[in-house]
Amino acid sequence: MRLFILTFLNGLTLGALYFMVASGFTLVFGLMRQVNLAHGSLYLLGGYVGYEVGQASGSWFIGVAAGFASIAVVGLLLQVLLFRHMEGQDLRQTLVTIAISIIAADLMLAHWGGLAYQFDPPEWLFGATPMPLVNAYPTYRLVLLATAIVIGLLLWFFLTKTRVGMMIRAGVDDRAILSATGVNVQRVFAITFAIGAGLAGFAGVVGGTALSIAPGEDNRYLLASLVVVIVGGMGSVPGAAIGAVLVGLAEQFGLAYTPTYGIAYTFLIMVLVLAIRPQGILGRSA
Repeated sequence: MRLFILTFLNGLTLGALYFMVASGFTLVFGLMRQVNLAHGSLYLLGGYVGYEVGQASGSWFIGVAAGFASIAVVGLLLQVLLFRHMEGQDLRQTLVTIAISIIAADLMLAHWGGLAYQFDPPEWLFGATPMPLVNAYPTYRLVLLATAIVIGLLLWFFLTKTRVGMMIRAGVDDRAILSATGVNVQRVFAITFAIGAGLAGFAGVVGGTALSIAPGEDNRYLLASLVVVIVGGMGSVPGAAIGAVLVGLAEQFGLAYTPTYGIAYTFLIMVLVLAIRPQGILGRSA
């Protein structure tokens, strides 16, 4: 029972990290239909930037802010300089962003090397929190779970209850009509892309604190984000949350009970969802 509960908590917290990465991917790929396969590189770069700033300033929170802000600027530049000129060209976007991710991975490897970097969070996040049945559980992982819940609620409120969020959804459905009403669609999309990229940078610092930042993490979290968005449904923040939890639980229970086949469970979930509900759990029909 203790192993089961620990594995369940590990799956939830891993799913929370996957959701933080995939939430930005949901905005860009799921909602705006822009194929950014460099999203994993944004996660890794945000982690590295946050580490450098945190070490220089001595403040973990400043590192987190730097990871979000710097990658938000990078996302804004990607939207303005590249994606704006490739609207509706899925294959071109795919090839260009794959090239960007390969180049970025090599540049980061050349600058930071092949070592794994570990963040030092504030002292109050160290240690364990007493819990029934498992005695104690790492405090930071519980804070990670709470942070993911807050981000999910804020994104849901932003997209469904605010004027900008409504403009984003309207622009995706019918850009011409929204533009005819006097809304600067390109500006709205640029802001959305910046927020999505910034969330990847934020997750890079937060995830690097829970685990580590090292070469190869970009591919891991890009793949996880793709699976989460496909399982949860394109453009659905609640769907991304459900998908992230399912993927996190499948990965952790697989590693705990059947480590040889653990990785297969994630893709089994994706295959079942695509077979039964191709648009995803909470996705809309095309």
